Amino acid sequence: MKRFLSIFLELFSLSGFLSLTLALTLVGTPVSISAQAIVDGGPAKQNSNAPVQVSAPSVLLMEAETGTVLYQQNEHDMRPPASITKIMTLNLIFDALDKHQIALDDKVTVSEHAASMGGSQVYLEAGETQTVETMIKCISIASANDACVAMAEHICGSEEEFVAQMNQKAQELGMKETTFVNCCGLDTNGHLTSAYDIALMARELTNNHPQIHDYCTIWMENIVHHTRRGDEEFGLTNTNKLIRQYPYATGLKTGSTGLAKFCLAATAEKDGVKLIAVLMAAPDPKARFADAQTLLNYGFSICRVYKDSDPAPLPELAVKRGTAPTVPLRYESNMSYVSTSGEDLSKVTKKIKLKKSAVAPVKKDDIAGKVVYYLGDKELGHINILYDQSVDHAAFRDYYLDLVKKLFFITTAQKS
Repeated sequence: MKRFLSIFLELFSLSGFLSLTLALTLVGTPVSISAQAIVDGGPAKQNSNAPVQVSAPSVLLMEAETGTVLYQQNEHDMRPPASITKIMTLNLIFDALDKHQIALDDKVTVSEHAASMGGSQVYLEAGETQTVETMIKCISIASANDACVAMAEHICGSEEEFVAQMNQKAQELGMKETTFVNCCGLDTNGHLTSAYDIALMARELTNNHPQIHDYCTIWMENIVHHTRRGDEEFGLTNTNKLIRQYPYATGLKTGSTGLAKFCLAATAEKDGVKLIAVLMAAPDPKARFADAQTLLNYGFSICRVYKDSDPAPLPELAVKRGTAPTVPLRYESNMSYVSTSGEDLSKVTKKIKLKKSAVAPVKKDDIAGKVVYYLGDKELGHINILYDQSVDHAAFRDYYLDLVKKLFFITTAQKS
């Protein structure tokens, strides 16, 4: 009995201690827990020893051509992206243009669903028609939700199918922290991404569809609403103030909602260096633009890029036992190298590593060799050299025909 009473008192004491500890923990803490805290698992970390100080909790700075990360802070935290979502929407629109599924002068008819979108919009009406190019301007300049949905329906038949393709594209780009639920970025449960993933889709858009800069750098432009009531002009004003405030700005997209706070994916170019700065959950609009300039200035101060964008022509390579005596070669890509340590990139050297001949069969696009780039003894990287044609293995019939041709030419030459 005494042992039972002792155990009971110990349990009571422990439970009381835990209750008291929990009560003390909750003192001064708001009762409600924000959706942001649930998403992030707690407050974002700030690094007082970082080379730059920004107010946004999640940021990433990337060199655009190589994808080199120059600075990051809580870059994998999953947060609502607001209208930064539209970067992926624009990726799919320009992909459809490249595949000739749509054209810039195609007419897009606005549905009831598209016209009903809240948030930032250009007040498209159900039944109204606009060209694809006008819709791109509405999305890029004014961040129009109604134009996004209209384009999604125009390309895929429904917003749901378009969003499925957005998520598929995200997987292809390695965006592991992203789930899209809509195509415009309105706050919705589960609609999340990270600063790192935003940089990946921004790099995809700007590298593969550089014409986006022709649209997202427009400061103001008028469009014309074509409705049953007649034609009416409507003014678009760019939501990205960096276009006017920062001399090197080339885009790209702003976003803000109650949950997302103030977000920005900023692109800029200076002296051939292209940067992408991503900020999520900045406290106010001025802070996000100030943070972006801080990041971009830091990037331009430390970043130097070596490019071998026009390498020397390659010789044809001899082929043994093939149906052709030689095979043409080509470079797989251009070479770019990012330095952040002040290296003298004028001293970069390169060495072609290539066999004297190939043995048939040779398959087009297989690797034939490589070009290796050095700075002193340090290897900076390489690009592959590929076969530009296929060459089959020569059979006995090929050798026989080749011999007949040679004899014919010799006989003809002797007669002449």
